[in-house]
Amino acid sequence: MLENWVVTPTCLPLVRRRCHACASERFRANGKFRVNANHKLIDAWLLALCTACGETAKLTVLERMNVRSVRPELLDRLHDNDLGLAAELLQDPVVRRRNRIALDWDNAWRLDTGGSDHLDREVIDVLVRFAARIPVRPVRLIAEGCGLARAEVERLITEGKLVSAVRLNGRLSGDFTFTLKR
Repeated sequence: MLENWVVTPTCLPLVRRRCHACASERFRANGKFRVNANHKLIDAWLLALCTACGETAKLTVLERMNVRSVRPELLDRLHDNDLGLAAELLQDPVVRRRNRIALDWDNAWRLDTGGSDHLDREVIDVLVRFAARIPVRPVRLIAEGCGLARAEVERLITEGKLVSAVRLNGRLSGDFTFTLKR
């Protein structure tokens, strides 16, 4: 029987970017936007606060765009400070590249395994799904989901008792499956 595990975000990730005021490298986005219109052109920024000093950084979302070319639903979500929109924009590679930021997902996700009834079976087939593109080491997920130490998971991989079509030693942010034979 195929088990389904889901990696879900619990909050917005930290934004990794250097603070101009205190040289800290972490900002917390709280879902607030600033929208500024100048005649027919509009700018929009996602606001993020430095975790050390509280300085505000503006992450560019829209820059000098014609108001008529922006979808009305997007404008409404910007004006309403939609937290879901903030999450979508932080994961958008165009926004991250434009603002030269990276995301820090430490302590911002959880693994839902659906219970612990799979722990006593000899063979476990698991499908791991990602609700968001969260880069996590599969070894860490397997260790957490099966209640094992990471060293034990590494040993199972080298012995061939833990197999997958993907490489389990790097970071993944997409769905994968694995089989564990005890």
